[in-house]
Formats: sequence, structure tokens, C-alpha cells
Amino acid sequence: MKFKLTSIAAALIVSNSVIADDHKDIEKIVVEGRYLSINESNSIKSPTPIIDVPQSLSIVTAQQITEQGFTSIGDIIDYTPGVNTSQGEGHRDSVVFRGVRSTADFFIDGNRDDVQYYRALYNIEQVEILRGPNALLFGRGGTGGILNRVTKKAEIGDQFTGYKAYANSFGGWDAEIDTNFSTSKSSAVRINAMYEQLENDRDFFDGERIGFNPTARFQLSDYSTLDLSYEYINHDRFIDRGIPTGIDGKPVEALKDVVFGDPDNNYQTLDAHVFRASLEQEFNDNLKGNFNAFYGEYDKVYSNFYASGYDQTTNIVTLDGYVDSTERDNLILSANLVGDFMTGSLEHTLIFGGEYIQTNSDQDRINPVFSSTGNDKESFIASRPLDFSSLAGVNAQGLAVTATFSDLNDDTRVTLDVYSVYIQDEIQLTDNFDLVLGARFDSFDIEVFNADPDVLETRSRTDEEVSPRAGLIYKPKENISLYASYSESFLPRSGEQYANINGDNDQLDPDTYKSKEIGLKWDFAQGLSFTAAVFENEQKSPQVSDNDSSKLDVIESEISGFELQLAGQLTDDWSLSVNYSNLEGENGSTGKTPRELPENTFSVWSTYQVTHAFGFGLGAIYQDDSFIDNGNTRVLPSYTRVDASAYYDVSDELRVQLNIENLTDELYFPNAHSTHQATVGAPLNAMVTLVGRF
Repeated sequence: MKFKLTSIAAALIVSNSVIADDHKDIEKIVVEGRYLSINESNSIKSPTPIIDVPQSLSIVTAQQITEQGFTSIGDIIDYTPGVNTSQGEGHRDSVVFRGVRSTADFFIDGNRDDVQYYRALYNIEQVEILRGPNALLFGRGGTGGILNRVTKKAEIGDQFTGYKAYANSFGGWDAEIDTNFSTSKSSAVRINAMYEQLENDRDFFDGERIGFNPTARFQLSDYSTLDLSYEYINHDRFIDRGIPTGIDGKPVEALKDVVFGDPDNNYQTLDAHVFRASLEQEFNDNLKGNFNAFYGEYDKVYSNFYASGYDQTTNIVTLDGYVDSTERDNLILSANLVGDFMTGSLEHTLIFGGEYIQTNSDQDRINPVFSSTGNDKESFIASRPLDFSSLAGVNAQGLAVTATFSDLNDDTRVTLDVYSVYIQDEIQLTDNFDLVLGARFDSFDIEVFNADPDVLETRSRTDEEVSPRAGLIYKPKENISLYASYSESFLPRSGEQYANINGDNDQLDPDTYKSKEIGLKWDFAQGLSFTAAVFENEQKSPQVSDNDSSKLDVIESEISGFELQLAGQLTDDWSLSVNYSNLEGENGSTGKTPRELPENTFSVWSTYQVTHAFGFGLGAIYQDDSFIDNGNTRVLPSYTRVDASAYYDVSDELRVQLNIENLTDELYFPNAHSTHQATVGAPLNAMVTLVGRF
């Protein structure tokens, strides 16, 4: 088929194959079946059709990423039901999975990717978003869901070079290359690389990102395949934590153009080296194994000032700040066996696996000291720009002030060892009924040395948890499934980033999460897929009693809701994706609504192929108002954003594409980190992209 970027139903996962040299088409679409991934390194560990997975999930392919002009994980989240973005303090991906915020439930080829940074998409084949607790396959965390990136792998027997380059109306630009070549009849090398110059509408914003990812594939035998990968990541970007809220509890629109930070000391740098190896071994027709090794070394610095208080009557803002550094290395070894066998009339697909994780993480935080106050806070007149730059300025009283990063807030050295084993059996009871049963055991052993000279103490804790999962699938027809599922997960008291077992936290059990879900999946004959799910998530968190420190209170919270998805081809030329979610929740200790929980979210994206060479797309996202704080005093207003695209095939080897974001130029605030840090959405902007192969 001709080079054509049309949406494919989430139930149809596709792979891109290069056309032979005697054809002039750029690429063709080969349907490989309704599976979560185009290879065996997928997020559910076994080649299970989506329609047979008793869980809500969404998949975005590389093709859809290009079509909709996505450049970040946040862009994908905007068009996914049941999830929304959090600000992440302006330096990291942060996703709210069904009301549970996470900065660590990210995976790459099934390996934990928990360092806090913005993940690029240049080397990604597809993004898989699973919702609901997922401890059985992913271990601790995954409390509201997980996001797994599947990377591009070398392809034996193919030779191609693809490229993508774009420039946006703010002045930012990006160049990417994807080249694959065979080195022998049984091996191949693929190289993905990117360079991105960052710009947006906010004052002082700039930055760059570099990514370099060579991969190699070796067909060791007819039954054995080895994939090797190395990725170099280098990021440097300005940090913007948004604007404060006012007397009415909403972001102050009059301050929409003000950046509350230091132009020279709001930044994030990341330098990382990531190695991955995956061996797939087929022992016989009924048994295969996957063996994975992952090692990542990360060096990150995060420096920032931000608004921590604001008096709208006087227009005085209080700045706070810190510089935070992290040096971390992660070693992950995992293996699983997948076997098919019969017991009597019952057909089984059994997954048995184990995982070992060793993490060493050194982190420290240093606060500034203002010459005028002797602490890390100072007040300034809220103006554009603030009279504060290069750690000097004039405060709200008109006095000259300076600041130095000299107050050590914390300095910790973390060692973490996690041992896990899991088993899951997918049982075909009859032609119409499937049963999924499984459990995972995790031993989570953490030691934290507090290197602060005033403290110098070591704390440790070991948690051992069993996480069960059960699901029942009924298929009245091959293309329809009804399911019910139950799953559990947990999060140790050391938190997502491991350092916090100070105070009484080393005496407290993990937070636990339980999820019940029922759903429907329906694949229509014309390539359209409909899914619906109703769920209830419960969280239990042991806390030291406010009235008696010798006792514990168990705080219970509950979030429930439903999701609807419709995706696929209405006709050969017209594709559609529609998503809706409804969420409501209550904090058990206060009775208030959890923060960052919009009741209604909606998104739609549709493309239409007008002629053989020309097509266009139109979409919109809607997000209900939500609370910024757990006290329910600060609000992010609801908003609707309209997006559009158009593309033209200049030749069989080149496409020109235009993507427009925020077509109606609406002022909106998509997310926040805390009371006085609300993100200002980008105004009307455009991006021109060139896509091609040779």
C-alpha cells in the first residue's frame, strides 16, 4: 500500500516492513495479529491476544505517534482514557493512573525504568498503557497502572534508512534517523538517533536532548534469538514549575506569562548509559523462554526555584528552591518460561518467572540561603520578569538580596535488593471460558545510610509481599469477550525513589492496593474495536496515629469509575479513536476528593484520506476541573483543546505533515504539582514534519 499514516485500531498491532527495492512505496503495513506487542518482549510476558487479557489497556504505535505529532509521553497520555498527566515538578514524566500519581511506574521492554526524566520517543515501536494494579508481572508499584515502551529492534534480512525532522512555531526543532542493515544471513544492526533543540512559549525556556541507540540481533539458531542494545541519553533543559493560584483558588490568569524561577538556576541535566540484552529460546513447540539483562547508569542534576506562596492582594510571591542530584545504577536480571500443555480437557498457558533487581542510588538536596532572611525563602513582586536572576535580585521590600546553595537538606546512600518469583496460569476451561490465576512473591530489602554529618545513621527494612491476580473471561463469540478480574499491588514505605524510611516509616507496612474490574471487548469485522470497563480501586495506608504515636491508623481511600474506547477504521479512508473515562474518589481520612482526579475526561481523533496523496486529521481533548490539593481548596479549571493535522505525499519517498495544537488558542492549565505551581498550557502552535525513507 502507499505510504499512508492512518490510525489502526488498538486491537490491531502492526509492524513496518521495508518494501523491496523494485517497489517505490515507502512502507507497508503487515497485520501480525491482535497481540500486545510485535515481538515477544511485551508487557504481559506471553503472546496473549488483547481480547483475552482481563484488564484495561491501550496501545499507541509508532505510526500513531508520527500521525498525531506526539513528542512526549504526556502527549500520548492526553489521548488515553483513565489516565492524566501531573506536572512532575517540570523535570520528569508523571502520570496519574486512575487517580494514583506515579513517577516510577515506567518500563522499557518490560524492564523497570524508574529514574525521573522526560522519556523520548525516537526509538519506540509502541507504547503500552495498562491500568489497574499490576504487581504480578511488574512487582511493587504499578499501583494504578504501568506504562511500557517497546523499542525498535534490528531486523534480519532488511536494509533501510528512515528519517523524521520537524520544526515548531516556537523555534524548536528535531532530527531523527532510523537505519537498519544486515551484517550476515543471521545478524543485523539497527541504529536510531535523535537530536532535539527545545523551545516553547515561556520566557527563558531552552534545552536540548540527544539520544543514540544502536541495537543488534543475532539468530543463533532456528530456535534462539539474541537482541543487544545500548542507549546513550543526554538531556539539558530549563525548568518551569508554573504559576500560583489566587484568592478564588484558581491559577491567576494575569500571571500567565510570568516565569517564577531563576533564568540561570532552573535547569535539569541527565547523562545516562543503558544496556539491554534479551535472549529468546524456543525449547520445543510447547515451551519457550525469555531471559533478560538490563543495566542502567544515570547521573542527574535538578536545580530550581518556584513559587511556594502568593498574596494576591499585594501581588507578592514567595520563592523557594533547591538543587537535587541523583547518581543511580540499576541492574535487573529476569527470566520467564512460557509453556502450553493439556491436563485432561483443559488447555494451559503457564508463565513461570523470576526477577532480581539491585539498585544503588546516591542523592542529596541542598537548599539556598537568602542573605536577607537567612533561610530558603524570599518574597518578590510578581512581575515579568521577576527581579531575581543569577542568585541575586531585589526583594518585595526593595532591598538587594543574594542567595547561595549552602544548606544541606539531606544526603542519602541507598542500597536495594529485590528478589521476585511469579507464576500465572491461563486456563481454557471450555471453548467459551478462560480462567487466569496467578501470584507473585517479592522480597524488598532496602538500606538507607543518612550521610548528613548531623545525623549519620543507617536504617533498613525488609518487606515480603504476595500479590495475587485472578481473571475470568467469557467469549460468546470469537470476537467478543466479557471479563472480570481482581488484582493486588503494594508500595513500600521507602516510596517510589527509595530514600524515605526516616522517622517512623521504617516501622510501617507498605501501602496496599486492590482492584476489581469488569469489562467488555468487541472487535468488529470492519476493523473497529470497542472496549468498556468498570472498576473499583482501594488503597490502605498504615499511618502513625495523630493522637497516639504508639498506635497505627489504617487510612483507606477508594477510587471507582468506568472507561470507554472505540478505535479503528470506519472505512478504508476514515479512521476514528474515541476515549472517555469517568472517575470519582474519596480520601478515607478526610472524606475529600483526591487531588488530580478529574471526574470526566474525553478525547477524540479522526483522520480522513481525501485523495491518494492528501489527508487531514482533527481531534480534541476535554478534561473536567480537578483539585490541585488534597484539601480541595485549589482547582484546575476544566478545558477543551482542539488539535488538527494535514499531510501531503510529495513523492513515494517523502511526506510533508502539518500538526496544529490548540487550534482555538484557549488559555488552559492542564496539570499542577502543588498549590502555587499550575502549568500554563501552550497557546496555538504549529509543527511541520518531514517523514521519509530511502
